[in-house]
Amino acid sequence: MRTFLIRRLLAAIPLIIVVTFITKAMLVLSPGDYLDQLKLQPGISAEYIERQQKLYHLDSQNVLERYWYWLWPALRGQFGYSFFYSQSVIGMIGERVLNTLLLTGSALIFSWGFAIPLGVLAAVYRNRWVDRLCGFISFFGLSVPSVFFSLALLLFAAKTKLFPVGGIHDQSLWDSMTGWERITDTLWHMVLPTIVLGTIGMAQYMRQMRSEMVETLTQDYIRTARAKGLSWRRVVFRHALGNAINPLVTIFGFSLAFLLAGALITEYVFAWPGLGLLIYDALTNKDEPVVMAAVTMLVVLLVIGNLIADLLLALIDPRIRLD
Repeated sequence: MRTFLIRRLLAAIPLIIVVTFITKAMLVLSPGDYLDQLKLQPGISAEYIERQQKLYHLDSQNVLERYWYWLWPALRGQFGYSFFYSQSVIGMIGERVLNTLLLTGSALIFSWGFAIPLGVLAAVYRNRWVDRLCGFISFFGLSVPSVFFSLALLLFAAKTKLFPVGGIHDQSLWDSMTGWERITDTLWHMVLPTIVLGTIGMAQYMRQMRSEMVETLTQDYIRTARAKGLSWRRVVFRHALGNAINPLVTIFGFSLAFLLAGALITEYVFAWPGLGLLIYDALTNKDEPVVMAAVTMLVVLLVIGNLIADLLLALIDPRIRLD
């Protein structure tokens, strides 16, 4: 186990380097930088612009040079300060990453919590109305664009007043709320973005779960268990489900990557103060330190997600040994 963990962590190093280098190259080669906005302000002198260019190495268009100036401090845990907010990048990322993990975690629970039982029902009652209903839900989740779904739910919230329209909590009453009221208010604000972010994943995992269960239920050991007199419920949940769920666990890391990618759009539409909204604002303002740190954090989260998937697979399937 220790050897496996060390090898996976070492393999993550070149992945982080490649992703961050490509990100830096895109920022350098794209036209303009943050100082172009300052040049339009008449109160800022040309000398100040020149000093800032040299300070942040924005006067060079050499990708390797610019990347090295970012990488060397980053290896020591120094990600610099935001150009736009004049704040420590680490502090900004720390505030936003918890919000993103809260949203993606709730979406993960939503998608897997519905996908597994619905997929099992669709397989057990194959070609019946339950199966067709689950197929329609899956088709809807895979077909509807996330942006359109988000806007539709926002319109629903605005018309019915049943849910808050955007944000993570009530800004006006937050300071006067008790601890429990703050928890319930945050959970209430999470409902709509969680549904949007979790529906697409739920549809995909439900189709996968149904396919695996249909194949598993035709195996010889399932027929043998039924011939021994075991109840259908015991056969499905005790014998078939454990084997059918293994392929879903292997895609857990990919599901986390999918949720993090989808969160970038969902957070922007719902004004959720997470990494997605932060990256969008940073790209708009050409705030390179914030973009680089946020991308690094996302890659680290993906590596952790894939590592968790491997550990879960080894935990539920005794045939798999990570050694």
